[in-house]
Formats: sequence, C-alpha cells, structure tokens
Amino acid sequence: MSASDAVLTAPEDATPEAVRRVRVRTVWVLSLGQVLGGLAFGATISLGAVLAADISGDESLSGLATAFITLGAAALAVPLAAAARRRGRRPSLASGMAIALVGVIGVVAAAGFRSFPLLLAGFALIGAGQAANLQSRFAATDLATDASRARDLSVVVWATTIGAVLGPNLVGPGEVLGDAIGMPPLTGPYLFTVVAQLLGIALYLIALRPDPLLLAQQLVRVAGAAAQRIVRPDRPVAARYAILTVAAAHGVMVSVMAMTPIHLVHHGETLNIVGLTISLHVAGMYALSPVFGILADRLGRVTTILIGQVLFIAALLTASFGQASTAAVTVGLILLGLGWSASTVAGSALLTEASSEENRTRRQGRNDLTMNLVGATGAILAGIVLGWIGYGGLALCGLAIVAVVVVLSPLARR
Repeated sequence: MSASDAVLTAPEDATPEAVRRVRVRTVWVLSLGQVLGGLAFGATISLGAVLAADISGDESLSGLATAFITLGAAALAVPLAAAARRRGRRPSLASGMAIALVGVIGVVAAAGFRSFPLLLAGFALIGAGQAANLQSRFAATDLATDASRARDLSVVVWATTIGAVLGPNLVGPGEVLGDAIGMPPLTGPYLFTVVAQLLGIALYLIALRPDPLLLAQQLVRVAGAAAQRIVRPDRPVAARYAILTVAAAHGVMVSVMAMTPIHLVHHGETLNIVGLTISLHVAGMYALSPVFGILADRLGRVTTILIGQVLFIAALLTASFGQASTAAVTVGLILLGLGWSASTVAGSALLTEASSEENRTRRQGRNDLTMNLVGATGAILAGIVLGWIGYGGLALCGLAIVAVVVVLSPLARR
C-alpha cells in the first residue's frame, strides 16, 4: 500500500476534498489509459474483418473477427471484475491489456502462417483489452458522487476518441512500416497496437495509485453506519434494464459496424476510405460522451437512454436507405456511434447507482459479459444477414432491438 493509500484510509484524513483530489487524478489516469487502449482497438477493428476474409477465403466469415474479439471480452469480463473486487482496478486493468498483447502477437503470427484458427484465437485474446477498456468506465465511478457519476464516466469514455480515431488512420503508415521490416500483409498497423498496449500496462501499474476501488471499499468500511445511510437502496429491476440497454446498444452497433468495411469494399472503396469511415464512426461513439454524461446527470438516466434510441433510429434508416452512397453510410455510422454513446453512458451510470456496494462490481462484470455476448452474436449473424438481405436489410433489423429498449423504459423509471 502506498503512502497516499494509508493517508486516505484514516477516517480523520479522508476528507471530501482529499477524496475529490484522488477522484480527479484517477479520471485523468484512466483517460490516458483509454487513449492507449483506443489506439489499439481502432487499428484492430479496421483490419479484423478484412484479415478474416483474406485468410479464410470466405467473406461470409469476415464477421468472425469482431465476433471473437467480443467473445474474448465477454469471457474475461467477469474474471476481471472479480479480480478487481479482490485486488483492485490496477492489476485487473493491467492484466487485461497484457492478455490482449499476447493476442496481437498471435494475430500477426496467424497472418504469417495463414492459419484461420490461430487468427480467431488471437482475436479472442485481444478481447481482453476491450474488456479492460470497458471496465475503465466503471472504475471512473468508484469514487464519484451522484452529481458527477455520469460525467466522470463519460470523460473516460471520451478519452478513447483520440486513440480510436487515430488507430484506423494508421493503417496506411503501418502497412508501409510493416512492409519495410518484412511483416505479413495487413499486419503492419499492429506495431502501433503493441506499443500502445505496453504503455497502457505500465501506466496502470505505476500511475493508478491509490487504487480507486480499494479506496472506495476502505472508505465504506471506515465510515460504517454513516456510509450506509447515504448509499442508495438496491434496485434490481432498474439494474436489469440498464444491462439490457447497454447490451442492446452494443449488439446493434457491432452488427452494423462489423459489416460496413465489407459493404464499402464491395462498392469499390479503398482501405483508406474504409479506415476514415470507421474513424468517424468511432468518433461518434466517444467524442460527445461528455455531453451525454452531462445530460444524464441533469435530465436523468432514462431520458438520455431514450435520446440514444432516437439516434439509433436515425442511424439505421440512413444506413439502410442510403446504402448505395458512401457519404450516407458514413453519416449513418456516425449517428450509430452517437446512439451507442448516449445509451452506454446513461445505462452504465444507471447500473452503478441502482446497485448496492456489495452487488455493484459483480453486476458490472455481468453487464460487460452480456453486452459482449450480444455483440458477438450480432457480429456472427450480421454476416449471414448481409448475404441474405443485404446491408440495408441488416440495418433495418436493428430497429426491432431499439423498440424493446423503448417499450421497457418505464420499468427503470419506477
């Protein structure tokens, strides 16, 4: 335990101002970690479907790249959450990024050996990095108050914008660099991913002190009965609706986003255009998240979730009816990212405050497990639906999921 941990463990020193300073510092460290994690994620998503189609020789299997990333994230969400509860956020987040680093190396090796099973295994391990990125947003709420919870969470989500937007645009330079050192085709950009993962691991291990979750648990124990009087009662129905909202948003977003590179390539677009489109989509996912955080704190969690569903409807209709236009597809992808952002920020804040301290970390892990399973299922089915009714039909299928979230929203209000 560091000196700062020891100071803040003492009841007389754990003043609101001292906790606030730790909270602000934690948000900054997590935000920088998200920049690095987003850089790795952006490059991976841009090339995943193309690599899968190239190595397998079957474009219908292209969705398996995103599917295995999300399956890997789902498989590790609960173990990482359990590790965080026992040992803190710091080792949990660093472990997730370390496992993802092994996955990146596996993907590069798979491209060299032209092994599709090894490629999928590598993508599954990369999912650990995504699980760590997702857990970071909950780490931002460990020391937050009701007035700042959604805003703190959204700032960490927003930080992903920098790396995630830059990542896809490193495809061109990465290929040049990869060719220069003899890497397999389409794997050069993963050099940037490796560097980002190494820096992220070092950041969490060194700078995330005191550990926000361990400190929050210590403060609850120290405060005792006084803390229990200010903790919200457990609201399992609202928590379940929050998990549904986040999972539904992720499923809709992943299924359409995963097939967009293939759709654009079919229309003759270059990899640079594909990278730009995905960059703008990812910008929609993260760039305005602080706005949605402020809206969630001021207008309410459920109201902001419903704003997200309106954005989803606009996105799906634009992508469907404008499928022949790259510009229209790009606009649809941006709106899709905005809908995901509003739903995820507000849903995650609702889940945290609807859960008692003893249930919170467990439900957060369950939330990430569910959203990634839904995302993986969506990515797998998306390839089948794309071949069956096309990109426009795939987009329209998402409207049914949006309708479920809207219809069930009164449950969370009660």
